[in-house]
Amino acid sequence: MAGDTIPHFHNTAGHRSIEIGVKEFMCVGAAAPDDHPHVFLDMGDDVERVCPYCSTLYRYNPELKASETRPEDCRYTEAA
Repeated sequence: MAGDTIPHFHNTAGHRSIEIGVKEFMCVGAAAPDDHPHVFLDMGDDVERVCPYCSTLYRYNPELKASETRPEDCRYTEAA
């Protein structure tokens, strides 16, 4: 998927789980400066994946767009 960017997600609020609309993504833990190493995660055929650094449970929800999360505001964007 040349030209596509891998979405990054964070769990600064400490949610039990986060629903996302993609199966390949990066977890950053909490928002900077409290982030952990940005780790690439791929769900493959599964619908859930746990981040090995922060233990956030990510669940795939095909109804969500790549930029959407439930709860809202868990998409990570770096400050310009």
